[in-house]
Amino acid sequence: MTKFAELSIDGKTYQLPVVVGSENEVAVDISNLRAESGIITLDTGYKNTGSTKSAITFLDGEKGILRYRGYPIEGLASKSSFLEVAYLLIYGELPKEDELVKFRQDIKNNQMCHEDTKKIMEGFPSNSHPMGILSSLATSLTAFFPESLDPNRSWDKVKLTIIRLLAKIPTMVAWSYTKQKGLPANYPDNTLKYVDNFLKMMFSQPTAPFEVDPVISDAMEKIFILHADHEQNCSTSTVRFVGSSQASLYASIAAGINALWGPLHGGANQAVIEMLTGIEEDGGDIDKYIAKAKDKDDPFRLMGFGHRVYKNFDPRARILKKNADAILDKLGIQDKMLEIAKKLEEHALEDDYFVERKLYPNVDFYSGIIMNAIGIPTNMFPVMFSIGRLPGWIAQWKEMRENKEPIGRPRQIYVGANERAYVDFKNR
Repeated sequence: MTKFAELSIDGKTYQLPVVVGSENEVAVDISNLRAESGIITLDTGYKNTGSTKSAITFLDGEKGILRYRGYPIEGLASKSSFLEVAYLLIYGELPKEDELVKFRQDIKNNQMCHEDTKKIMEGFPSNSHPMGILSSLATSLTAFFPESLDPNRSWDKVKLTIIRLLAKIPTMVAWSYTKQKGLPANYPDNTLKYVDNFLKMMFSQPTAPFEVDPVISDAMEKIFILHADHEQNCSTSTVRFVGSSQASLYASIAAGINALWGPLHGGANQAVIEMLTGIEEDGGDIDKYIAKAKDKDDPFRLMGFGHRVYKNFDPRARILKKNADAILDKLGIQDKMLEIAKKLEEHALEDDYFVERKLYPNVDFYSGIIMNAIGIPTNMFPVMFSIGRLPGWIAQWKEMRENKEPIGRPRQIYVGANERAYVDFKNR
């Protein structure tokens, strides 16, 4: 039996249906409130507004739970490949062996980018941010594959668009990196698995043999898996919002990339490295910066600690911590910045101030350390995030379109001037 909440305004009472999710999340459905009463709700930033019903990802920030399609992230990260997780998110179930073999082969068959893609890249200055390049290249796919602009084409044809995105975005990312380094672009190697092929396109050079380090490959695989989806965050909501206008999947993903570009979203792990670098350049006095972090009047913030959603330990951070330790041991890296990171981590896990406030290291802290250790420039961090988040964006766009959700159109409370008479130019 449907339950109702009651809203009373000016002597009138309105009944609002109560919706309960599969994990007993409770929401008040206000969809018809304006039609019945002329009243809207105000929730700046949509911090407490459910924009959709979704079957893709569940997270509980209080308990530190993250699940994709019901599967705990811990099991997926330890047992599945990134492409298995991508298939799960997009199609709802873990793939059978034959399904995964076909999925992988379809992606391998589409990893090459049109040579004109390089001409587009040549139009960017050499110091262009790779996120700007990537969003432009993602949009350009609508020109190479104009059939994607048809919102009424069959889902079988949409599947090819999905495959192309998963296949070509890593190639585009690698090419943006080699452009930044002034090196020739590397073509995909179809003999390698997804992550290894990406690492080879990034780091191989014509003058030297290249072998993928399995420790680095495993860490990148996990970084991609752990970032694959995270409910209705800024970039995901952007993808759904743009897609609700029946914009193509390519255009919607490009919009998500641009949303992720913002430093409050995809730039968090970059901010970790910049913070560590700043502490190192200031002499590396950890106690000084711990004191600054505890001082409420000091603007300094410890980047990579705490989380807007997780009020406990970020479950993704627990997983990546092991990979961070393994990589640092494998590479034998001993430098001042990483020593600073380790000491900050110790404080956060042991200092009562941080423990009481649950300011634990989050996924950005460890992913930033890992990517920095393997030589990925900080301005490439959000681009790596884009590869990981790609399956989630695709799954969310697909779900929104399959559910035939209406075009997004928030309301507002107008606080501007009341009606005014027009003033001629000579009297202004």
